[in-house]
Amino acid sequence: MRLDFYLSHVTELARKAAKIAASKGRVTVNGVVVKKANYTVQEDDEIHLDDTLLAWPSEGYYLLNKPADYVCATQDSDHPTVLDLVPPHLGQGLKIVGRLDKDTTGLLLLTTDGQWLHRITSPRSRCNKRYRMMLAEPISDEALTQLENGVMLNGEAEPTLPAVVERISECDIFLTIQEGKYHQVKRMLAAVGNKVEELHRDQIGPLELDADLAMGEFRALTDAEVAYFK
Repeated sequence: MRLDFYLSHVTELARKAAKIAASKGRVTVNGVVVKKANYTVQEDDEIHLDDTLLAWPSEGYYLLNKPADYVCATQDSDHPTVLDLVPPHLGQGLKIVGRLDKDTTGLLLLTTDGQWLHRITSPRSRCNKRYRMMLAEPISDEALTQLENGVMLNGEAEPTLPAVVERISECDIFLTIQEGKYHQVKRMLAAVGNKVEELHRDQIGPLELDADLAMGEFRALTDAEVAYFK
């Protein structure tokens, strides 16, 4: 791992500040001053910043309450990204677990652990994802039954897997699916003659969004929560 990347991952220094710290002789590796930001450090190296011994970075696992108008991308020239909501020293190497549309809010997972990400997003895992949505029109019992049995999406060769649907009011429902097709939830409601006006994800597998976590806030997952998906 590059020295500047390592420093930005385990301290609050941004990459540019990490390079400057190294160039000023503030970093030692195994007792030797290292000034080159591109120097490769290993897990068994003893690395100091000033007089502080630094640890090797562990994998990061975070839950974010995504606001509207943020895109699920690492970079975007036109819109803020969900990684902009995470401090730079934590955001290094983070990957987004699945995607939520720009206008969709709610539970989003972030991690540096590629294998853990794959366990959640792989079609084989059939991980439940629950969404609450406000609809343009009242939804009929017939439409609910169609969703529960699986519907044919435009451009797809096979119907969706059966969903779990809970009616809250005429235009307000919970929908739980196991797949992650492109714009799937919105396309499912379009397939039964309705339109999603507001969409919010509140659960992935057994992990529910914290009621007291404000939009745009995030927290680290507990060891037990990480283990849900291992």
